[in-house]
Amino acid sequence: VRGEQGRTNIPFLQNVLNNQQFLAGTVDTQFIDENPELFQLRPAQNRAQKLLHYLGHVMVNGPTTPIPVKASPSPTDPIVPAVPIGPPPAGFRDILLREGPEGFARAVRNHQGLLLMDTTFRDAHQSLLATRVRTHDLKKISPYVAHNFSKLFSMENWGGATFDVAMRFLYECPWRRLQELRELIPNIPFQMLLRGANAVGYTNYPDNVVFKFCEVAKENGMDVFRVFDSLNYLPNMLLGMEAAGSAGGVVEAAISYTGDVSDPSRTKYSLQYYMGLAEELVRAGTHILCIKDMAGLLKPTACTMLVSSLRDRFPDLPLHIHTHDTSGAGVAAMLACAQAGADVVDVAADSMSGMTSQPSMGALVACTRGTPLDTEVPMERVFDYSEYWEGARGLYAAFDCTATMKSGNSDVYENEIPGGQYTNLHFQAHSMGLGSKFKEVKKAYVEANQMLGDLIKVTPSSKIVGDLAQFMVQNGLSRAEAEAQAEELSFPRSVVEFLQGYIGVPHGGFPEPFRSKVLKDLPRVEGRPGASLPPLDLQALEKELVDRHGEEVTPEDVLSAAMYPDVFAHFKDFTATFGPLDSLNTRLFLQGPRIAEEFEVELERGKTLHIKALAVSDLNRASQRQVFFELNGQLRSILVKDTQAMKEMHFHPKALKDVKGQIGAPMPGKVIDIKVAAGAKVTKGQPLCVLSAMKMETVVTSPMEGTVRKVHVTKDMTLEGDDLILEIE
Repeated sequence: VRGEQGRTNIPFLQNVLNNQQFLAGTVDTQFIDENPELFQLRPAQNRAQKLLHYLGHVMVNGPTTPIPVKASPSPTDPIVPAVPIGPPPAGFRDILLREGPEGFARAVRNHQGLLLMDTTFRDAHQSLLATRVRTHDLKKISPYVAHNFSKLFSMENWGGATFDVAMRFLYECPWRRLQELRELIPNIPFQMLLRGANAVGYTNYPDNVVFKFCEVAKENGMDVFRVFDSLNYLPNMLLGMEAAGSAGGVVEAAISYTGDVSDPSRTKYSLQYYMGLAEELVRAGTHILCIKDMAGLLKPTACTMLVSSLRDRFPDLPLHIHTHDTSGAGVAAMLACAQAGADVVDVAADSMSGMTSQPSMGALVACTRGTPLDTEVPMERVFDYSEYWEGARGLYAAFDCTATMKSGNSDVYENEIPGGQYTNLHFQAHSMGLGSKFKEVKKAYVEANQMLGDLIKVTPSSKIVGDLAQFMVQNGLSRAEAEAQAEELSFPRSVVEFLQGYIGVPHGGFPEPFRSKVLKDLPRVEGRPGASLPPLDLQALEKELVDRHGEEVTPEDVLSAAMYPDVFAHFKDFTATFGPLDSLNTRLFLQGPRIAEEFEVELERGKTLHIKALAVSDLNRASQRQVFFELNGQLRSILVKDTQAMKEMHFHPKALKDVKGQIGAPMPGKVIDIKVAAGAKVTKGQPLCVLSAMKMETVVTSPMEGTVRKVHVTKDMTLEGDDLILEIE
């Protein structure tokens, strides 16, 4: 055996110990000869080596995820409060498992006090920390939540942007997050945000993908599906509701709220409009009705009007209200909803609340205490929970919106920018050196919204308004100018696709003559976009993935690839090179260890690595550095390419401000499309290339007429601000 195996016989012994015949004890001296498969040795998946590879890479080249703010993670770890031994108390999920969605909805409606949904695990960090919170930090506090917050209606912990960001920037599998949290929190219902026919993406997917997605999400432990459409387009919502319902989930249809029902001069989105939509959703069989106030526009008077009208019309239907605290009036609004008959409102842990996040959990618990609306959530537990998140938030300083944003702003009543996007736009304006221009962007956002016909604005429709606003600011266009030149201008792709009908039909129809001017003879989609998409062959996709990645491909992987093919491919390649990163704490994940730092990494229960970072060598001729570690007492070294040194050898020129034909990048971003080649004749305003940053696309247009002399960029190149894109003469 020793000879067959070379250095170690451990894999062989593992095979012996997994053999049924051996375990049954019916083994004689012929056992090894009769079982040649004992020698089919799977190479031990060397997770330790892959982890060292990652840590070395970060020590040499810095973070692998884009860092918006130059701030380091706090040096102290968050305090995890103690948890009692034994299973957590029963919660609403026990009722759901026992009585199904209908029985669950009845129990919610019959409950005396106000119920809370905690958004800390999803929307709160999506709004404040660019969705960057890792599963590692969610898991640490999960047992505490299970034991102390069993009175919650639900926890929102999945969907929205978390799906994409987990793979794209955190290099972790979103499905694994769901599985691991479910194991730790068996008693509280989990809730996700489903973008109707967009599922957890930005475009319409074939119907079979949306159905399969809901089915697999439910199998992995999802309970409540909040289904919305970014235009309140009913056919898209009904599809999402049907998908969630047929998977056995609790269907929570959400009406996205905009305008102001308490202002009689705002007629497009009136009380009648919302009541009519509610009728349709109730007729379609929603278990719970949600009002999704994604920009925080609900004023207390409007809450009273809207919620009491719904309560009178649907006495048995549970009502769930979602808002953002951008204006500062979130707690007042949620109290007004509760008093008018809402069953559930959304809150976040105090240290993750306020501004563009949800209103404070502690504030609502305190304000209802001792009243008929008492939440029965213990205040002391809220404090400990908030303390953990205050510490955890410090680890994400590089993504914290408070780097540039110091407060909420009541101007949101004017511009109606959704919470998550408000943070993004604010940050973008600052990173493009347009901090002072944020005011212009907000003003342009209002104009862009009017140009498009006054839309419901939430992902992805809000991105379309945002893209158009950025386009207007960058090109110095007023609404009148943009409308007058609509036939000549090259609008962002998202705007053109919206006008073609790719995300559905807005309430009140498309804006004319603007639509016809922009589209000219481009094709238009009639009716529900997904209805004309052929089903995706998921089996063929699975085979393709097995061929490409050559390992076990799960049904979950197939869905990730169906929705985000490029992101998933990059994620798989990255995790094949760099080991199981979810076992690293967040400071190590972002910064790597300091020299001489000793730390432990728990790969799985009972398997812990002791690592010490020893040294980083000088650069060798091939632009590599050697990084030395001690792993479980043994010396290991890793060769890492120094990408910074290589960049310095290939120096990207900057555009000179005083040379008219030098076109520079207006902001840091990635080149996703180049529209012209050297020698091409260009006219003023013609698109030259498209950059992408923070989910927004920016078209760089020619400031003059002339001929392209030289193109300095290639597709997929990452640029800093002012990097030279091309020269025109």
